[in-house]
Amino acid sequence: MRRTARVGDVVTHYRARAALSHPAFCGGLERAHLGGLIEELAGPWTARCESALRERRGGERKRVAGAGPDHKLVFSDRVLVTVVYLRLHLPHAALAELYGVTRPTVTPAIHEIPPLLAARGFAVPGRLGIRLRTLADVFAYAEAEGVELRIDGTETQVRRHKAGRPGRKAFVSGKKQNTAKTTAIGDSSGRLLWSGADRPGRMHDQTAMRTEGIAEQLRLHPQVTAKVDEGYQGLANDFPQHVQAPPRKPNDDAPLGEQYAWREARRRQSSARICVEHTIGEEKKWRPLQRYLGRRESYAETHAAIAGLVSDRSARRASRPRTSTELVLARWTTC
Repeated sequence: MRRTARVGDVVTHYRARAALSHPAFCGGLERAHLGGLIEELAGPWTARCESALRERRGGERKRVAGAGPDHKLVFSDRVLVTVVYLRLHLPHAALAELYGVTRPTVTPAIHEIPPLLAARGFAVPGRLGIRLRTLADVFAYAEAEGVELRIDGTETQVRRHKAGRPGRKAFVSGKKQNTAKTTAIGDSSGRLLWSGADRPGRMHDQTAMRTEGIAEQLRLHPQVTAKVDEGYQGLANDFPQHVQAPPRKPNDDAPLGEQYAWREARRRQSSARICVEHTIGEEKKWRPLQRYLGRRESYAETHAAIAGLVSDRSARRASRPRTSTELVLARWTTC
């Protein structure tokens, strides 16, 4: 016979579910959005569980589906616990205490959901059900919709290699010690379209752009334009008609008018590009991307899972109106 849950356990799980599903615990995700996310991941999770059980049994199922003991944490609670952990990095023991279970019950749940979240890809603004999973998808979408991209890189502090191990210096960055770098691509409204190209902190952003195929995508999609910062000046030199970087600073002995023109051009370019910094800031609100305490080998999967959730929220945001960055002279009115 199947073990039935006690009434006290049901009440505890209900209270924990009601509290943790609040947007404050889930990074601003609404309860309706969480319900759609659970429904989306239920099929892949069930298929993965059945595949693991079949491999363990060594054959087909001998009893009907649903036979045997129930999970102490149902699938909806597993997704909720994982999202809260990714948002706040709460200890597994604390989450287990909220549900009235043991820590070994929560830990496997948190480990099995991130791969499903990472495989979802990134949401397309205004196109429900369509996901961008590769760089080719992002550039094809930008070319078809006439979207001007914003590209920038960011760093996350990771654990330091032990002394004597090869590759210890690969993660040493110029800004921070022992970091992992990623590249973020958004649109002019600050909505995240793609985030990836994970590499050690020592690798330059320009090198990552070439090794990950971003430069090749610009060749394949000549109609796509992008704005970048000074770290991608080489890419702007290779694609002057498609990639716009901040203008170069004039010499110290240049005329004063030329220096003022350079400052104004730099201000306009920065004003148009700053939205990608806000996009990265949305990712940085999630605790693992502020300082990653897990193994470096699992950072890329965790980052992809969080970035997909951030894109879900940003895709629901309406487009921002494009404001003019030109100077407007004030006119004095006389009575």
